[in-house]
Amino acid sequence: MKKIVKIKGDASIRKFYRKRNNHNSSIIVFAKKEKFKNLLVYDAINKVLNKNKILAPKLYEENYRKNYIEIQDFGNESILNKLNKKKNSKISYFKDIINLLNKIQSIKNRKIKNFKNKNYIIPRYDKKILMNEANLFCDWYVKKNLPKSIKDKFTKEFKEIIRNLANNLKLKNNFFVHRDFHVSNLMLVNNQIGLIDSQDALIGNRAYDLASLIDDTRFKTSKSFKKKIFKLYVKKQKKLDLKKFKNDFEILSILRNLKIIGIFTRLAFRDRKKKYLKMIPYTWKLIKMRINENKEFEDLKKLLNQNFEKKLNEN
Repeated sequence: MKKIVKIKGDASIRKFYRKRNNHNSSIIVFAKKEKFKNLLVYDAINKVLNKNKILAPKLYEENYRKNYIEIQDFGNESILNKLNKKKNSKISYFKDIINLLNKIQSIKNRKIKNFKNKNYIIPRYDKKILMNEANLFCDWYVKKNLPKSIKDKFTKEFKEIIRNLANNLKLKNNFFVHRDFHVSNLMLVNNQIGLIDSQDALIGNRAYDLASLIDDTRFKTSKSFKKKIFKLYVKKQKKLDLKKFKNDFEILSILRNLKIIGIFTRLAFRDRKKKYLKMIPYTWKLIKMRINENKEFEDLKKLLNQNFEKKLNEN
């Protein structure tokens, strides 16, 4: 007997349903808007991951015309759930996650046939995309939190600073980047780590996914723990210019978390998902931590202190 139950979704516009059939279950992903990315691209990226022996949901059935795909069910046990149980060893999970990240970053094939039998080539994560994402901070958060008389001047200065930071990235865009690589998107499946929510993957900077894992706004960790995970990653790399990598890691962490503040504000006001506002103070804390670590961020630090001093220091 078939039973279909709606399950809690994520921050996207997709809807998820669990379909149970006797002892088996699957997930139905429904996306009427942006269905190319959320259905076709999502499955194409999952195919790339599976091809490289990385656990990602397999496609069971597609009905693109009716805006859904049916995929493998990874259950409800995210790594985040495991880490939130105090008795679990955080470091052992992170060792496995770093091994997974290394596996992801060794992906060489960037072309795959999607379920419409058309070639999908994973695009590049260029500076224009990066800057547009960081500018979501202005489009949503600044718009809601600064008076119009200040807003325009702030936005102009902010965009110039962001452009300079993006131009100061040292590493090439030549690694598979999941773009949302954090413990909420890592599932425990039969003692293996499965990766979900991969539809935004691009070919970009190798520091990006590590920044999203370590400076994760959903999972609070100490500064010393963050350093430990950073060292864990670095220790595994054979050829790595540490100075360049650390530079890019810090820049990308800040740009990503500015983007996240913009996205969380958009989710709260446009999509009426107010719960995301609660995560903004810790995101500010992460930005403050990184802008204090490098003189390169002096202009950004000054601008944010002039306009959002209370937000930067409320933790």
